[in-house]
Amino acid sequence: MSRTARRLRKRHLLALTPNNAINVTPFVDVMLVLLIVFMVTAPLLSNGVTIDLPKGEAPAFPEDEANLVISVREGGQIWIQEQEVESIEALLARLDAIAEGNTASRIYVRADGKVAYAEVATLMGTI
Repeated sequence: MSRTARRLRKRHLLALTPNNAINVTPFVDVMLVLLIVFMVTAPLLSNGVTIDLPKGEAPAFPEDEANLVISVREGGQIWIQEQEVESIEALLARLDAIAEGNTASRIYVRADGKVAYAEVATLMGTI
């Protein structure tokens, strides 16, 4: 066999051997397209109202003052510190007696997790 025939036969045999390398170019193309799709649709999926909340500059609560705590339980029971109050009217009378005309005293309202928000809001509005 001539040298040219051997060279052609060798090239032909090399062309028939399997190629074990994976072509990742189509995979990269698909991933880039998906990335662009998610980048475009992500801002459209976030819904809500944009609000600008004010920045708080309030000082810390002073620790030396006695804090007045009003608690509301699930059954609608209202407590001042550790004493139960019968009604909101009785609560207001007792608050006036405790405050002695000082309307600047601090009152904390605590509520059980199962109390309806409307009840707590009514109590806070009344206070």
